[in-house]
Amino acid sequence: MTFQRLVQHRADDGTRGVIWANGEQAVFVDQVDTTRALALAAIGEGRTLAEEAQRRAGSRGVDLAAELAAGRLLPAIDHDDPARMILAGTGLTHLGSAEGRDKMHKAAAQAEHQTDSMRMFLEGVAGGKPAPGETGQQPEWFYKGDGSGLVGPGAPLRSPAFAQDGSEEPELAGIYVIGEDGTPWRLGVALANEFSDHVTERHNYLWLAHSKLRPAALGAELLLGTPPADIRGTSRILRDGATLWEKPFLTGEANMSHHIANLEAHHFKYAGFRRPGDIHVHFFGTATLSFADGVTTQPGDEFEISAEPFVLPLRNRLEVGPADNVTVRAL
Repeated sequence: MTFQRLVQHRADDGTRGVIWANGEQAVFVDQVDTTRALALAAIGEGRTLAEEAQRRAGSRGVDLAAELAAGRLLPAIDHDDPARMILAGTGLTHLGSAEGRDKMHKAAAQAEHQTDSMRMFLEGVAGGKPAPGETGQQPEWFYKGDGSGLVGPGAPLRSPAFAQDGSEEPELAGIYVIGEDGTPWRLGVALANEFSDHVTERHNYLWLAHSKLRPAALGAELLLGTPPADIRGTSRILRDGATLWEKPFLTGEANMSHHIANLEAHHFKYAGFRRPGDIHVHFFGTATLSFADGVTTQPGDEFEISAEPFVLPLRNRLEVGPADNVTVRAL
């Protein structure tokens, strides 16, 4: 099955553009320079995003792989005001995702009873896929930051100097824009690396919120329409050009304990997340982590995430940022 995709592009002179891709065909879209602008136009015209893209598709072709290699492809979505973009996500959403988390926290629990992680996972298995019209079990939820923490393909993932770890999380991310009437519209999904600090999280589960306040990477392709139920990909880490760790990962609703609609319902039920014009990037979770296999990353390592039906991989190199000497002053 062929899926339509949208890709954001920035030329060497800074000119922005949007590319519509359908199978092997990829052409620039006329009269629009960002995916957000195209989405708002589609809402205003009462069309789907795919219909609006096709209607505006031009004749100027483009080689996506070459543009990716040249560093001209941007994240699948962005906002000219990063404060109007919310990065958030849900965990323990995938079948098998509790195993690594439970191992991480069981030692700290030192008890025979189930950890909170396992309890939440099992509650999601039991109630994360409700029948239409029913309210499903709410998932674990976390906040990652605003759009200033989002990077695109090829850009470095910069871990703060105080971090104890910087490791990958290969995921799907739902991309949303809020319409003028407060309606959340899902534009599609993108490949993502929901980069986290697992050593900090392992120390104490109550530090999960701290461990998630890190940058994240988003692939170039916005996959339009309903995403496939079964998506299979590969997550790998390269060190000095050689593969350090590699593992397949599964995502899509067939491999999840929650419907995507249930995750969306529990995110957008909060009025503060329905501010017209805002962009939301919502990470749907994963069950595959190199950290769970005992891998310790180091600066210079390159994360690579790929999965069909996405054509382009997501690659980002790990860096460590400078120390910030922050002083709070009384006024």
